[in-house]
Amino acid sequence: MIRMSVNRILPLLLLLVFFTSCARKYKVEGSSSVTSLDGKMLFLKTLQNGQWVAVDSAEVIHGLFSMKGPVDSVMMVTLYMDDEGIMPLVLEDGKIEVSISNTQLAAKGTLLNDRLYEFIEKRNALELQIEELDRKEARMVLDGANLEDVHKELAKEGEALVEEMNNYVKQFIIDNNENVLGPSVFMMMCSTLPYPVMTPQIEDIMRTAPLAFKQNQLIKEFLSKAKENMQLIEEHRRVRQNASTDTSANKP
Repeated sequence: MIRMSVNRILPLLLLLVFFTSCARKYKVEGSSSVTSLDGKMLFLKTLQNGQWVAVDSAEVIHGLFSMKGPVDSVMMVTLYMDDEGIMPLVLEDGKIEVSISNTQLAAKGTLLNDRLYEFIEKRNALELQIEELDRKEARMVLDGANLEDVHKELAKEGEALVEEMNNYVKQFIIDNNENVLGPSVFMMMCSTLPYPVMTPQIEDIMRTAPLAFKQNQLIKEFLSKAKENMQLIEEHRRVRQNASTDTSANKP
């Protein structure tokens, strides 16, 4: 099964209420060119109280599948095959067109799905540019360029790309902090950290975030652990600093 860079964070996508209306309905129309999916059952699952709950399901027949039903609230869901998360979707009013191939995963047709996959596409493109720098360095050196000069040049280029990607992610979260996309992408960003900590990027986002964003359960849990870890890091730093000071003072 093909992978998307966001797949590693799919278990973090959460149920978020946006509005309610019994008259609203979703329709998922899917097509797949991946032959291994034929005859398989696909499920739309959402996270409720720490458990993945199936919202809908469909069998893939000759590369096509379809699901539909009422949508009382906009929610983030994940398209699953068995226990494997394939791709995130926003379940919302309207027709959602899903396409699955060996090279691309996409969902379009509704406002938030269009916005989500535009974000994913641009973020993935920036990641590919960053990954390409190592190959670019090798080509330049083979063409006779000085290794040290090339390394310095591409290091600056890499830093600029990383900053561009981080700013893009941050601005996307800020622009969508009052709908389901903001908290979900925030948790995606946080999942790339080795452990919960408060970074300047996270602090900037939280500084202007609305109350509903801050009260999201997963975000509250992350921030609580991050602040605890920051206190532990600061205490550890002070202990090491005091130990270094004592050692210096005891030297003859």
